[in-house]
This record gives sequence, structure tokens and C-alpha cells, in this order.
Amino acid sequence: MGRLFGTDGVRGVANQELTCELAMKIGRAAAQVLTDGNHRHPRILIGKDTRLSSDMLEDALSAGLCSVGANVVKLGVVPTPAVAFLVGKYKADAGVMISASHNPYEFNGIKIFSGDGYKLPDALEEQVESLVLDEADAPQAPTGGGVGSVTFAENAVKDYIDHVKSTVPFALTGMRIGLDCANGSASRTAERLFTELGAECHMLADRPNGVNINDGCGSTHMEALQAFVKENGLDLGLAFDGDADRCLAVDENGNLVDGDFMMAICALDLKSRGKLARGAVVGTIMTNLGFQRFCAENGVKFEATKVGDRYVLEEMLLEEYNFGGEQSGHIIFLDFATTGDGQLTGAQLCSILRRRGARLSSLATLMERYPQVMVNVTVSAEGKLRFYTDAGVKAAVEQAKETLGRRGRVVVRPSGTEPLLRVMVEGESLEEIQALADGVAAVIRDRLC
Repeated sequence: MGRLFGTDGVRGVANQELTCELAMKIGRAAAQVLTDGNHRHPRILIGKDTRLSSDMLEDALSAGLCSVGANVVKLGVVPTPAVAFLVGKYKADAGVMISASHNPYEFNGIKIFSGDGYKLPDALEEQVESLVLDEADAPQAPTGGGVGSVTFAENAVKDYIDHVKSTVPFALTGMRIGLDCANGSASRTAERLFTELGAECHMLADRPNGVNINDGCGSTHMEALQAFVKENGLDLGLAFDGDADRCLAVDENGNLVDGDFMMAICALDLKSRGKLARGAVVGTIMTNLGFQRFCAENGVKFEATKVGDRYVLEEMLLEEYNFGGEQSGHIIFLDFATTGDGQLTGAQLCSILRRRGARLSSLATLMERYPQVMVNVTVSAEGKLRFYTDAGVKAAVEQAKETLGRRGRVVVRPSGTEPLLRVMVEGESLEEIQALADGVAAVIRDRLC
């Protein structure tokens, strides 16, 4: 991770860590790096989620971009993958999404996409960081007709929805679906998308007020959707996060179907139709051992990367794979999108169910999930850095690994988006792995907090 950018853009408490001044500087630097002086008026798209602070940061970014001659096109409230798609469709030079994804409303973030719709590689992020933090010489400020303008894309939501619809081979007629929009970006798009695909939609958390995004709802709080699906006798439920680049599902019995299960269903379907490039799926070091066993049993090659959908995507592009994702619900269908897209993923899953005439509960038996526990420990930025060198923490992690041996695994890593160290332990016995995870977490609290 860089000095500004984590695994998913710049992120922090809005107006405290992520200030208007910082947003303006990022806008200026991004325009300079991404266009390299090739355009007098580069065209930059800006989308946002429903947080109260998103309007403030949107205007600050716009001011920064216009001050160096960039023309801003505001998309309004849209999902992150809509920005990635529309950059190409509108032939823009870059796109920016203002969102802190699954984080609480007081946080916000800035994600930048290059003109090809992909998140910035590390090298370009480092250039932006250098311009912002090292006070490098700013470009000469234009005057008169050299200053940038701001316009609005009236059809952004429609264009994005039409794109997702075009990827779905089977209508969802007759399906009754619960949609949890996390009071975020999907509130603008999900009901219209799935209704136009033919489904009967039952909505949850689709009334954003600026401060209720991800608040007890969405893909990080599945309990409400699980109860909602059962109470209303629905075929399934889909939950998105604040910017709708993630999707998790609930079967007709109210059981959680996480990203690993969804990937297993979709991967086997792609393979059966000859659509799984090189017969491979890309996951991460957090992908459940059950999914890896599923791949081995079904002749699917599995590749693991560091945690973060950007690393999954890098591996897919490097090896010419077309499908990958994370347990959290970031799933990438590279034939259709350049980033994780929660609504596209949900639509693909529903289409498979409709085509096969199957229940989600039956398809979710394709893989068996190993027990897995996650303990999050809040630490400071200094604690995150000391994690890599602290002898006591290293010893605790190694002891846990020795105890499990080949019966499981231990992964301890800093979060790329939050002030946390995540302790994940996986194995055959829930009691054993819970005790091991709690033990490692206790050492981390004692030594790093």
C-alpha cells in the first residue's frame, strides 16, 4: 500500500482525514498524471455514492480538476462499476468514484479509473501520491478559456443498466427476489435493473438519507435480508455494499451464500459452456479451502493472490483468465466488466438459476465450506507497520500454524481499507480455530495496540 492509496483507493474520515483540500489536490494530480499533457481539456467522469459527504468531495474534486483545465462530467449517484464502464462508453480520459464502499457513513474515499476502465496500477498511484504529498511543481494554472467546465450525464444510470442487461442470456421472469441496496448506490439502479430483467423485486434498505449507508444492512450485515427472504417466501435475496461492487446472496431458506459459493456456481456454469478461459479461477489467500477442494474435484485450476480485487484482476489480465473474485462478493466477469460488479454478479447468478430451473440451496451444495473464523483487531497506523517486525506476534502466528499443521491454515494481514489487523483461521474444528484466532488476536492487542 502507498502513502495515500490503500487496496481500494484513498480512504478516511471525510472532512478530517479526507478533506476538501486533499480532494482538490488529488483532482489536480490525477488530471496531470492520467493525461500527461496530451489534451488541452481532458474529460473526467465523477460518480458518487449516497454518503452525506459525497457532494462536498465531488465539488472539491471538480474544482481541482477544472483548475488544471479538465472538463468534468458528473454522473450523480451510481455504482462504482458504472463509472468503470461509462469511462469507455463515453470515451473519457479517466473516471473517479467517491465512495468508501462497505465502510460506515462518516468515511469516504476516492477511487480512480484510467481511460480503459481499470483501477490505476501501483506505478500511477505513486505518481499521484508524489504530486500530492511531495509538493511537486504543479502545472501552470490556465486562465480564460483554458479553465475546465462541469456538465451532467443525464443518461448515466440508463446506460449502465442497459449494459448489465445485455450480459444476461435468460430473462428472470417469474423469480421473486429480495434486494438489499445497503442504502447506497444500488438504491438508484437495482430495482429498475432486475424489474426490467423480468423479476418481481422486493426492496430492502433502498431509502438513503446520507447517514444510513451500510447501517445494519447490505453485504456486511446479512441478517436482515436473511429474515426478509424467509418471511416473504422469496426465491432468493441479493445484498450489495455501499457502492454496489460487491454482492452476497441468500437462498430461499434464508441461508447465506457467500462469494466463494457464488464463484463455484458461476465457475462450473462457465466451464460447462466452454466459457471459462483456460479453465481457471482466480481467488485470494482468503478463499475458503472448500472452494479450492471444489476446483480440484471439478478440473478447475485455482490461482490465489493477495487480498484485494485489484490483485485478482492483475492476475487475470496477466494470465488471460476471465473469471475471479473474493469471498466478500467482489466477483469479476472480465468478459463483461473491468472491475467487480455486484449487480452484474447477481444477475448472472439469477440467470443460471432460471436457466437450470434450480433452487439456490441446491446449487450451493457444489462445495463444502471449511469452518473459518475472522477476528478483527483495531490498531493504529504504527501498529500496522510494527506487525511486520514484532517478534512476539510472529511467534504467536507460527505457533498457531504448527498447531493446525495440514488440518487448516492461519492468515494474519493488515486491512487495506480500515485501521485493522485481520486474523483468519480455517480448519476442521470450529472450537479449535476459534481458540487459535482469539489467542493470536490477544497477542496482537497486547503488543500492537
